[in-house]
Amino acid sequence: CATFDQKMKNNIKILTILIFATISSCGQNDKSDKDIAENKLIELNPNKEKQQEIINEHLKNGAWKYELYSREWQEEIDKGLEKDSTIAYLWQQKAMPMFKQAKYEVGMEYIDKAVKYDRQDWQDYRAFIKCIFAKTYRNAITDFQDYKKRFGYGYVMDHSYDFYIGLSYLQLNEFQKAEQIFKQDYEYQLKEKGKDWLHHLDLFYYGISKYEQKDYSGAIKIFDKALEIYPDFSEVQIFKSDCLRKTGKITEANELQKLGEINGRNGNTINEDNVIYEKYPYQIRWY
Repeated sequence: CATFDQKMKNNIKILTILIFATISSCGQNDKSDKDIAENKLIELNPNKEKQQEIINEHLKNGAWKYELYSREWQEEIDKGLEKDSTIAYLWQQKAMPMFKQAKYEVGMEYIDKAVKYDRQDWQDYRAFIKCIFAKTYRNAITDFQDYKKRFGYGYVMDHSYDFYIGLSYLQLNEFQKAEQIFKQDYEYQLKEKGKDWLHHLDLFYYGISKYEQKDYSGAIKIFDKALEIYPDFSEVQIFKSDCLRKTGKITEANELQKLGEINGRNGNTINEDNVIYEKYPYQIRWY
């Protein structure tokens, strides 16, 4: 019996040790997971002051001293990224010259990195690039819609996110969707910002969405609103003249077309900053 009792005591000791070891192991795993989470948190909150020093050294006092499309521009930024590859602004500045040289695939690889490290600052810019430069319209719509869900209504490059979504639908020949987006955005801006906030290019494309659906009278009304803001806007005059012609107002149409051609050759066309790099939808080349 003594031998049996001794064995039972030994078994209980072993079981106790195993249970303790298991608990300790679980505790160590929990701590390890916590450590990993804390390390990730540190990675997601880098030293901003140190990053600014890198930006000052390799961008402001580096790349910006060279020509935009030079190898030196890229090399200086690369030096900064070697020190900290999580600086979103450096990735954006590396991407931007690529887009202006129509090297869209290369540029998109870089701007994806910028979005990875700072989504709030750069995802709407990437969506703009997809719409105006790369012309990947479905991707642009997806990017803008996702950004709106995360951060709300806003603007990039002087226009609302809905402007670019509407323009993308227009370029996909989904004219009814485009008109709906333009109409909603027009009404929102009119209500929230007032008439003075309206942009002639927004109104031009809103009018085009009606024009493409053969709503010529409706298009003329919107085109007239654009001409109130930009009276010599040649593209608006040309498309309005076509609407007039299709509604039987031939003389008025011919007169407006002549005026539009004169204004176009005088440079009164789409006047966006990036028009020197990319032809905008429905833009007429006057040379």
